[in-house]
Amino acid sequence: MQKTRVRRFGALLVGLALVAGACGDDDSGSSDTTAAPDTTAAAPETTGAAPETTGAEPETTGAAAEGGDLEGFTGTTPLTPLGDDFKARLLEVDPELVDFNYAAEGYDLTLIIALAVAKANDDGIAYASEIQGITRDGEKCTDFASCMAIIDAGGDPDYDGYSGPITLNGVGDPLEASYGVLTMGADNRIDDEQTEYLPAKASDDADVAAVPVVGTRAGDGVLRIGTLLPVTGSLAFLGPPEIAGVNLAIQEINEGGGVLGKPVELAEGDSGDTPEFANATVDRLLGENVDAIVGAAASGISLAVIDKIAGAGIVQFSPANTSDKLTTYEDKGLYFRVAPPDLLQGAAIAKLVADDGATNVAIIARNDAYGTGLADVVQKTLEAAGITVSVVKIYEPDAGTFDAEVNEIAGASPDAVVVIGFEESSKILRTMVENGVGPRDLAVYGCDGNIGNGLGESYDAEG
Repeated sequence: MQKTRVRRFGALLVGLALVAGACGDDDSGSSDTTAAPDTTAAAPETTGAAPETTGAEPETTGAAAEGGDLEGFTGTTPLTPLGDDFKARLLEVDPELVDFNYAAEGYDLTLIIALAVAKANDDGIAYASEIQGITRDGEKCTDFASCMAIIDAGGDPDYDGYSGPITLNGVGDPLEASYGVLTMGADNRIDDEQTEYLPAKASDDADVAAVPVVGTRAGDGVLRIGTLLPVTGSLAFLGPPEIAGVNLAIQEINEGGGVLGKPVELAEGDSGDTPEFANATVDRLLGENVDAIVGAAASGISLAVIDKIAGAGIVQFSPANTSDKLTTYEDKGLYFRVAPPDLLQGAAIAKLVADDGATNVAIIARNDAYGTGLADVVQKTLEAAGITVSVVKIYEPDAGTFDAEVNEIAGASPDAVVVIGFEESSKILRTMVENGVGPRDLAVYGCDGNIGNGLGESYDAEG
């Protein structure tokens, strides 16, 4: 029988307010529980569910699994209430969209790049020094035209977009975020009526000074943006909304007159799943003289290509990277992201689990920078709140089966399971269902890497 959940997005438990710090530096899934004193998790106030829907339309594209096996599966993803007008514009760009995850982030970062180029009056490396300032400490604006009017008047714009208030610190990390708490319905798709929002904010000392931009690269007067986003691979479900966001932004920038008096150009590229594939795409994009690369979506892929991109004097701006490793990476001041680090998402997931009353939690996570880093934050945060984490299983993403991992989880008799993965999560969840530890048996939680209608489609296709 499915467990009934009552969420309380009020004041944080004391244990959830102090989250472990440099957990992303360890890919081993270490159980070290040393807490860092300088990190604040989710903000104490609640925003509640917004009246408009945030996910894709609730209709299914295939027959739902019998009984709605994923009903109740709940996950977090960076998300604010997306208005119907914005979603309609995205659907004009890509009528086949089934999810909107990270579409707003893709849109916003593209506008930030264009505005920074306009502020610097240069599409060379110099504009990287303007990116942080475009997001803070100036005159508020929320669209390309109004921000450009401020720049043209000699002013300093402070852009906030569809992904919410954007304030980047000196290492290119956002200082605040809003997480959508998405829940699967009886049709194995996101039930928009259950969507809620959980705000998150970094501690004051996370607002560090800007890292100086290192390098030289001249512009040619034409802003060219390349994409390194997942068209194929285990994050392919995130590609379409991210790509649609970038395309919509470029379309609207060009309708508004472009940048430096010329239209913005786009060169699209697939990140795939492997460093070799992504590096080949980056080589092609660099050969096409791009001034910025949007992506990757996967933190591990970004870490595999960041040296090459930064070494070329090119800005790398990700809509979806969350690994804490990227906060301290030596990127020559050229790496930025609008997705909040795992330190915040881990605390948000742990808060959901704690608010639902769990006392014995199992965690299963993929073996990469994203999976192990996020698992470590969740574990440390739960344990700091006095909640037992009885099992932490780190799995290889390309494994054919997950029976051994799920059997160990079932043997621990948890009352909640956190699944941290990408597309392979559908196989893990099916194995969990078959072993009596699925979302209809106990509370099961996901993350931005797996929550979405694409998960339901994959699950149904395997049935």
